[in-house]
Amino acid sequence: MSDTSTRLLRLLALLQSRRDWSCADLSERLGVTPRTVRRDVQRLRDLGYPVHGTPGVAGGYRLGAGAVLPPLLLDDDEAVAVAVGLRTAAGGSVTGIEETSVRAMAKLEQVLPARLRRRANALHTFTVPLLRSAATVDADVITVIAGACRDSERLRFAYRDHTGSESRRLVEPHRMVNASGRWYLVAWDVDRDDWRTFRVDRIEPPLSTGPRVVPRTPPEDAGDLVRRGVSSEAYEFQARVILRVPVAVAEERVSALSGVLKPLDATSCELRTGAGTLDMLVLHLAMIGFEFEVVEPVELVEHIRAMAERLGRAVR
Repeated sequence: MSDTSTRLLRLLALLQSRRDWSCADLSERLGVTPRTVRRDVQRLRDLGYPVHGTPGVAGGYRLGAGAVLPPLLLDDDEAVAVAVGLRTAAGGSVTGIEETSVRAMAKLEQVLPARLRRRANALHTFTVPLLRSAATVDADVITVIAGACRDSERLRFAYRDHTGSESRRLVEPHRMVNASGRWYLVAWDVDRDDWRTFRVDRIEPPLSTGPRVVPRTPPEDAGDLVRRGVSSEAYEFQARVILRVPVAVAEERVSALSGVLKPLDATSCELRTGAGTLDMLVLHLAMIGFEFEVVEPVELVEHIRAMAERLGRAVR
């Protein structure tokens, strides 16, 4: 490879590694004169890289976004991460991108050095996905929602809840959350005047975007909103109990989507959870395997007492 080509690759790598560079810094890093830096920047522009320049003493260069995607330079770790991510996407929960992911993966692996190909293959071959959801979402739906979140645009769609009931929703989307193989949208529901969590696979296309709005700030992290909405508020029967173990111990058995944990002291924590029936709620608490005390509701206390008596009679 010629000295010029090698220098261009080094220049491109530098521009991708940091947002802004002065001409003097680039000149020092590359060991060339500022005039050579300016010529090399123009060569990159001729190849399609949108290198923006700012004139003056404090001016410099920045690699921006262009109309087409130019070739990218990735370091070893980045290349392995992209390869593994493409393989995961090829069999993931977003429909419509599997074939595209396979094509992109084939292009990348064709140019990967053997040492990096072995690393990527090892990560993929010896990693087993667990609890993959059967519910998949359309790539176009994900793209529209992500764009509405980014641009703070209202979103209108048909939604089917867990009972199968359908409704029209007008929301101000905030964030999407991926949890246990499922995608959730956290948004402000305009008609209900409150924050809501929507399973994306239950959103029916087509989706229409509305005017831009001033972004709202949710009362808590988007992940916490999803965790709370999925683990307790979505169910008819909800409970608040005290587990007689430290929160770190409880987290080993209580998944993020089956309950919300909050530390109380060094030896106990609070669990908020829910279920479709009181029987299922009792079984859920019993199977966690820790000593616990019911704070609410009162009906759960009575139900546990009745179930304990019934189980006791069964083993007499």
